[in-house]
Amino acid sequence: MPNIAYVNGRFSSLEEATISIEDRGFQFGDGVYEVVRTYGGIPFRLYDHLLRLESSARAVSIPVPLSRTEWEALIREGVQRSDYAACMVYIQLTRGVAPRAHLFPSPAKPTVVMTFREIPGPDGALQRQGVPAVTLSDLRWGRCSIKSLNLLANVLAKQAAADAGAMEAILVKDGLVTEGCSSNVCLVRDGNIITPPLSDQLLAGVTRAVVLELARKNGIVVDERDVPEEELTRADELFLIGTTVEVLPVSALNGVPVGDRVPGTVTQAVSDAFHRCILSETGQR
Repeated sequence: MPNIAYVNGRFSSLEEATISIEDRGFQFGDGVYEVVRTYGGIPFRLYDHLLRLESSARAVSIPVPLSRTEWEALIREGVQRSDYAACMVYIQLTRGVAPRAHLFPSPAKPTVVMTFREIPGPDGALQRQGVPAVTLSDLRWGRCSIKSLNLLANVLAKQAAADAGAMEAILVKDGLVTEGCSSNVCLVRDGNIITPPLSDQLLAGVTRAVVLELARKNGIVVDERDVPEEELTRADELFLIGTTVEVLPVSALNGVPVGDRVPGTVTQAVSDAFHRCILSETGQR
């Protein structure tokens, strides 16, 4: 099936979709976004993603033109049109089209864009073997809790990681771990999960919230606190969390192996719990 796009009230094939070159998302990165994953055609934790979209839009004063019910209906229609069981739904909301000027246009007419693409299932080899990561300085702006379109620093860090033979860059600001370029980060010490607390310096990941809740329900201690960079080197286990990576173990950091087995016991436990949650909520894995 073709990849599907939705732009301001109209579905089309992805190749036919267009926006104005004066859209402020293109000119300024003046917008916010979300990524939702489906299992068996059913969006996972859609309500949580829509809440975060509204929160991001509110933080940058972009009006949200659709209700949650309307978002949900359009997303489900797009998924059905695409006919992808495993679909990545990208949602983008910008301040709209206006002559290029820094001040907000008045009145604002936001642009709504969505795309629906097939997403491959989890790579079993990566889940078993883990992935390499590197640490890099966090050079992003100071409001990373907003899921904004301004991702150039993330792009540069991700490319630097790839150039170093790694899959992800774990970002460090003022000596403290924040998050990955496109994931949240957890380490394990003595059977406990340690992860940076929510702040303006990192995104409140939907998958992060699910995984930490499941860990606590399964008797695993979760310590949300500042994580000095050097503490990563003493981790028994290290794993990434995100919509696209789910729960992904890190096998090596800056070329040095992490722990003595991959995936570690705690990483495997929370990964299994997460997959049971998916099955319970969508009937799919």
